Amino acid sequence: MRHRRKGRVLGRSPAHRKALMRNLSSALFLTERDASLDENAPKVPGRIITTLEKAKEVRPLVEKCITLAKRALPALEEAKKYETSAERGSDEYKKWRKSEQWTQWADARAPYVNAQRRVLQLIGDREAVAVLFDTIAERFTDRPGGYTRIMRLAKPRLGDGGTRAILELVGKNDRVTRSAQRPAFEQDAPESDSAPEAEANTEEETASAN
Repeated sequence: MRHRRKGRVLGRSPAHRKALMRNLSSALFLTERDASLDENAPKVPGRIITTLEKAKEVRPLVEKCITLAKRALPALEEAKKYETSAERGSDEYKKWRKSEQWTQWADARAPYVNAQRRVLQLIGDREAVAVLFDTIAERFTDRPGGYTRIMRLAKPRLGDGGTRAILELVGKNDRVTRSAQRPAFEQDAPESDSAPEAEANTEEETASAN
């Protein structure tokens, strides 16, 4: 019996299971990287296909990383007030580096750097962390939670018949529901449009009678 035991074992040792969760979460974030720089870019960004059990296990980790990145964005905006546009290594940059403005910039940016290090500790992929903070986090600034969805696939996995599922980020691949529009018929034409035609027909009838 598994009293007070949280989560699925997935037939793996603790170290193997932890590495699996890291790889799945990193793979989901990396689908959002620039497609022009990646020859093996996925057809649908922000989506991976795995088994249903794995998707349910990795979902809390993915949402925790997104929450950490989203909460750190205000610190980055605050730090932009004190940054310089000088080129790195120039005299102006060196002067800014020794000024009080750099200290304010570093203090304002500290929560952002701390969040990056925490996410890196969770998933262990620097490129995935960069994609998360630069691309994905801005998309969920106004969303209180629920950044992912799981959709079960009807076709099982070949070999062992495992149930497959899609784990994807919400917002980009959402279905758009549109209400059906009432078709327009000739009899629904406004009376103002038919009035000139009626007057023209009346004039033609009068002329032919004379």
